[in-house]
Amino acid sequence: MSAPDSDPTQVNPQKLRTGWSRLWHAAGYSMAGLRAGWDEKAFRLEALVSLVMLPLAFWLARSWVEGALLAGTVILVMVVELLNTAIESAIDRTSAEWHPLSKRAKDLGSAAVFLSLVLAGGVWTAALIQRLAEAR
Repeated sequence: MSAPDSDPTQVNPQKLRTGWSRLWHAAGYSMAGLRAGWDEKAFRLEALVSLVMLPLAFWLARSWVEGALLAGTVILVMVVELLNTAIESAIDRTSAEWHPLSKRAKDLGSAAVFLSLVLAGGVWTAALIQRLAEAR
């Protein structure tokens, strides 16, 4: 009897692709993930706010490093939100009943989003304070 991992009929088709085909399909999966993220209110709000914050980051920045830091914190918030949504989806897929470990995992994901927001807020506040101090 063969191991389940060695059965070629059960292999993910993406694992068999190579080169441009693999890249093309991976990009499609990423776009599907962004569309799924758009269905989440928190991600949708963060994405809409980023439409203002990203151009503002490069206007506010005094160097490319500062611009990258400001823009990076905005993107980081969205990345962490998507990961939090993935965690919540996996837990909800596993079981709809309340469990302390499920709550813990969801709370940890939420804490990660909160910390990314604190980081972004701190970086943006420091940049604004510096810009206002230079204007005097």
